[in-house]
Amino acid sequence: MNEQLEIAWSAIDTVLLDMDGTLLDLHFDTYFWREHLPRRYAEKHGLCVEKARQRLYPDFAAREGTMNWYCVDYWSRELDVDIALLKEEVAHLIAVHPHVIDFLGFLRKTGKRRVLVTNAHHKSLALKMKHTRLGEHLDRIICAHDLGLPKENSAFWKRLQRAMPFDPATTLLVDDNPRVLDSAARHGIAHLLAVTRPDSRQPVKKTDRFASVTGLGRLIGPSA
Repeated sequence: MNEQLEIAWSAIDTVLLDMDGTLLDLHFDTYFWREHLPRRYAEKHGLCVEKARQRLYPDFAAREGTMNWYCVDYWSRELDVDIALLKEEVAHLIAVHPHVIDFLGFLRKTGKRRVLVTNAHHKSLALKMKHTRLGEHLDRIICAHDLGLPKENSAFWKRLQRAMPFDPATTLLVDDNPRVLDSAARHGIAHLLAVTRPDSRQPVKKTDRFASVTGLGRLIGPSA
């Protein structure tokens, strides 16, 4: 992990930014899927919480990295619960990571295109935008559900390039998911950066494969 990382901003014109874990604290999502949903599912089906976890966690693991994993409507149908409504119940946990707004302001001042590229379902995206107003600090928001593939799939980036032309050689992707960074690398995106503390309540996740920072405040520097 390199906390003194310097970005060659003069070589970058587009910055693709993940949402959950990169701009927003992943604690909301961790708590929802590991604690809140199992508890509500247990209440609905007359189970103890531990039994509910034993039923749910294997299903979560089996779908991780797929479009269904990120789909609010899919899980609502599969589990017979209103996922969007349950997320509203703990929406007070939605939080922007420290220094994110300053970083987005830095990108604006230095003339970089700021694009949110997220796997989050439209309903989750709308909830988080409502509570954080991050949309005011972005030039564009791309939802993977509109493109039909998750970011983990290398073909996603081809679809993104058709929907929003960009030059991979002058593009920076910031994401907390190594599988997403790997798929972007296969597409030829030249500048890749891992966020290693997506969840403020969890330890840092070290990586040797990508340049990394624990938070985006480390990237604010002089004008490009």
